Amino acid sequence: MKAPCVRVERERGETTRRQLAESDLIAEDLEIVVEGGWLFVPIVDPDGVPDALEVVEHDVPTRETPDMPVDILGFEPTYERLGDIVLIDEDDDDRAREIADALVSSAFPVKTVLNRASKIKGETRVRDWDLLAGDETETVHREYGCEFALDVARVYFSPRLATERHRVAEQVVPDERAFDMFAGVGPFVIPFAKRDAQVVGTDLNDVAIGYLRENARRNGIEDRVTAIAGDVREVASEYEDWADRLVMNLPHSANEFLDTAVSLAGDECVIHYYDIQHEDDPFGPGEAAIRGAAEPEYDVSVETRREVRSYAPHELNVCLDVRLTR
Repeated sequence: MKAPCVRVERERGETTRRQLAESDLIAEDLEIVVEGGWLFVPIVDPDGVPDALEVVEHDVPTRETPDMPVDILGFEPTYERLGDIVLIDEDDDDRAREIADALVSSAFPVKTVLNRASKIKGETRVRDWDLLAGDETETVHREYGCEFALDVARVYFSPRLATERHRVAEQVVPDERAFDMFAGVGPFVIPFAKRDAQVVGTDLNDVAIGYLRENARRNGIEDRVTAIAGDVREVASEYEDWADRLVMNLPHSANEFLDTAVSLAGDECVIHYYDIQHEDDPFGPGEAAIRGAAEPEYDVSVETRREVRSYAPHELNVCLDVRLTR
């Protein structure tokens, strides 16, 4: 079958294969092909491949793989991956253990399996976990060419939002000034800075800010990132009228910080405002709150109304992209 592949000289093949594997870019269900003096390594995300490598379309056969979890269990388990950690959400302890055992004994690349043991709680938005396999809760997660070191047990991070983060990051232009008011380990900050923006990220969780600083170094953009541990309301005075772009990803209570967001906004600023509302009117409350905080100082224009995901029965996690013009 035709698939996107990295084409590389045979003598550089193993080094390149390891580089792609470290970034989780290799299509594990397809075979690596050798033709002439070239290696063709099938990949899952051409956009994530470093510019120095050549990507081409090439015929590659399907790989005969060992048992995967579905083959062992007889059903496809629901899970999320963060690096080499797998997260599951099972109320039944026996079923959770069965899934964990299948994941570990399959060909699936996994070091640790964790089952959710609580909802997200507290100001730092962490949750409790039951450790079902392995002994590490720290990992390195990769998405869209960025690396994020994090400890699942000590910081908040949702792999489900990768597509949404990429959507927002693609809007960033060089030399922009962006402010993430609830930055965590940097899933918005890092891709913004990689697009040559100057980015400030704040978070109450000092562990997350430590990882944000590490991730800035890991991705080679520490000169464009300022990471601040603390409440954004306490540091906003240092950045009044500063931001061209604001991220407000605190869906249950972002409305409480809108006055601060307006104080941070420059003469023209785009706010990415995340909210959780009933499906009957998912965007109205957020738009009304933004207008209440920003008008009449700013003209308010809603550029995007987007349903990000279902959050609970009849509740939606949504995003409003709103442009403020003074």
